[in-house]
Amino acid sequence: MTLVRLDPSRELEAFQTDMNRLFDTFFRSDNGSSVRRWVPPTDLTEDGDDMVMKLDLPGLSEEDVTVEVEGNVLTVSGERRDEREEKDGNVFRTERSYGKFSRSFTIPEGTDPEQIRGAFDKGVLELRIPKPAEQKPHRIQIGSGDGGKKAIEGTAKAA
Repeated sequence: MTLVRLDPSRELEAFQTDMNRLFDTFFRSDNGSSVRRWVPPTDLTEDGDDMVMKLDLPGLSEEDVTVEVEGNVLTVSGERRDEREEKDGNVFRTERSYGKFSRSFTIPEGTDPEQIRGAFDKGVLELRIPKPAEQKPHRIQIGSGDGGKKAIEGTAKAA
């Protein structure tokens, strides 16, 4: 009997291959061509007082991308167009996806949308989202004895 070590990474790769095959069949059109939905990969990290979101958008420019904030939802959308020319000849392989995309992310309550900054460099959109100030309880000073009572009464009379 041969012992075979369990390799979780191999199992995950096989699972990913099966899932890719399933989705490829699901998005295949009647004429046999594959229609792929393009979802730009995104990283979200923390840098001091900012959250930093980076989206890979190869082949796009600033004019191709829209960033909007509504409530506490930040949405990045745009379109990557297929720029291939129709020529006589064969296409041997097409893996890049084209089309419209939209990604929405929930940002923390209290984030000021006016403070969000974006930069586009070498096909990477970077958004710097300032973290909102923490909601800390405001402590109210309470006086002791008659001095505190007089201060409260004096405030009530002034109102």
